[in-house]
Amino acid sequence: MKLLKIALITVLSMFFSCSAEGQKMKFEYIGDAAQQEDMHVWGSSPVQDKDGKTHLFAAQWSTKTQPNFNGWYKDCEIGHYVSDSPEGPFKYLGVVVPDKDGLFNSPHNPTISNIDGQYQLCFIVNENDDLKTQRIVMYVADDLNGTWRPAKGGEADGTILRQTKDASVWNYTARLGVSNPSLIKYKGKYLLYHKSVVRKEPKGYVYSYGVIVADKVEGPYVHDPTRVTEEKMPLEDAYAFTMKDSVYMMSRDFRGALGNRGGGLLWKSGDGYSFPAEKTVRAYEDLQHYVGKEYLKEAVSYRGKKDGHLERAQILFIDDKPAYLYLATGVQVKPGYGSSSHVFKITFE
Repeated sequence: MKLLKIALITVLSMFFSCSAEGQKMKFEYIGDAAQQEDMHVWGSSPVQDKDGKTHLFAAQWSTKTQPNFNGWYKDCEIGHYVSDSPEGPFKYLGVVVPDKDGLFNSPHNPTISNIDGQYQLCFIVNENDDLKTQRIVMYVADDLNGTWRPAKGGEADGTILRQTKDASVWNYTARLGVSNPSLIKYKGKYLLYHKSVVRKEPKGYVYSYGVIVADKVEGPYVHDPTRVTEEKMPLEDAYAFTMKDSVYMMSRDFRGALGNRGGGLLWKSGDGYSFPAEKTVRAYEDLQHYVGKEYLKEAVSYRGKKDGHLERAQILFIDDKPAYLYLATGVQVKPGYGSSSHVFKITFE
């Protein structure tokens, strides 16, 4: 991980706070996490192994074969990174889920979890670059450096969720299938949250989240028929986690409901099935808020504005407590590098 210039040390001490279980969650910007030359590295999902090493699983694709950002659904793969410290530097180990094209195309937006002594890697794929066919796949493994296999409760290739054909389910009219999974265990059940872009009459679309539920972590999973978030507050890239008896989601503030669109939201639920808009607070800000405008003056923006929209929130838990936050941005200051992820230290007061 490359540290920022000494001139920016004063900026590194900047924090932003949100509330969880009556405590203020504070974020201290540390620096870059996963990145590669001539590659977009989009999002980093963290987990620690038995030896305390931190592993990141990230979506990545070439900036040469896909010069614009559309490579995420055309030529993406999932890469594996590791470090002795959650703050890096991270070493690239290789591809863990390759792009197979055709019916298993462009694996993207991975989320790693460690539940019941097993690792679960959930991600999305599509068919032949068609976003309408997005579906969710689950791989499982007993060792992060071992062999991944498809979840037993899914289809043969690990597909755990497709767009529903049941008209009574909230996302029956989904425009872009199902995407962006996040898995938790809560009160003995396994809940996999997912996004759908659904049609809203007379015209327009709403970005919302729903949940599927299982008695076993590998499924099979069953739809809960009602969406878990409200239409009036759209969201993107939600990461679910539990603290004490509550369920939380940290997401991108997709429409700037509580600030500019470059930051994020923290959602809270008492039962895991409803995240009321009135309990939602601002979570984090854009990258410029943490590093300063001058640092991004010569930056290249591959996605979003030059202030550095921060997306794909993923949290590393240490001793059952949120310890580090990883976020993706399409803004890059290093020549020859595409988008990358950034790491923030979490403290409570």
